[in-house]
Amino acid sequence: MSRRLPEWIREKRINLAELHEIKSLLREKALHSVCESLACPNRTECFSRGTATFMILGDICTRSCGFCNVTTARPYAPPSIDEPNSVAEAAKRMGLRHVVVTSVTRDDLPDGGARQFAATIRALRAELPDAAVEVLTPDFRGNREAIRMVVEAKPDYYNHNVETVPRLYDFVRPGSRFERSLSVLREAKRLDPEIVTKSGFMLGLGERRGEVIEVMQRLLETRCEILTIGQYLQPKREKLDVVEYVHPSVFDDYREIGERLGFRAVFSGPFVRSSYMAEELSSRA
Repeated sequence: MSRRLPEWIREKRINLAELHEIKSLLREKALHSVCESLACPNRTECFSRGTATFMILGDICTRSCGFCNVTTARPYAPPSIDEPNSVAEAAKRMGLRHVVVTSVTRDDLPDGGARQFAATIRALRAELPDAAVEVLTPDFRGNREAIRMVVEAKPDYYNHNVETVPRLYDFVRPGSRFERSLSVLREAKRLDPEIVTKSGFMLGLGERRGEVIEVMQRLLETRCEILTIGQYLQPKREKLDVVEYVHPSVFDDYREIGERLGFRAVFSGPFVRSSYMAEELSSRA
């Protein structure tokens, strides 16, 4: 169902000239970015600031989340052995001070791609010893050994998004479980109490206010410290319809609630994404 966009939701203008340099570097290194693969509305802004969120383990996902723009299929290639160093070299050339690394979900791999995350973190440490490293991982099907591999590589920030409220999981995140996502954050914090944990979710999928607040409370029980809240925007017609375009004042309200509940930092707004302005949000925390 199509609906007219409200005044606070405007398509951000894509400036091809500003995109060219970063896109050329990503192509040169045979890398993917979540900015492009997920058709992020902030990609011009981020690319023009010389930032990008690297997406490792290819660009084909084994799950078919109703909100996501990434292609779903059985991946045809194993993880690239060159990828970790390519990410580190690209991040160094971009002069990044805060590097975000995410991935598609790779349920076809025994470790879910955890070794590739760990190798990428180590490569970034070698090339950019003063940069902060943030990972945004899949749930690894709750595999504690996989989570341990990533945590022991010592990222500064461990992010795993719950994406929506539990009631909506069956059609928003088929193949995923809310409690399992909470367990990822809980386990990361248990393994390394000094690591900063982070999560996020979308509004506009049919969630209710009480459910949103309950998700915040459940995240805090895992000792999650940073929270991002953004508006779901349909990436293409085949994906879930937007149930509601949430007014900016509601995002402000949830930010205030989250801060009162005890999050160290809450970034809440229509165009907020989990890795958008990650360096700024981390400095607030």
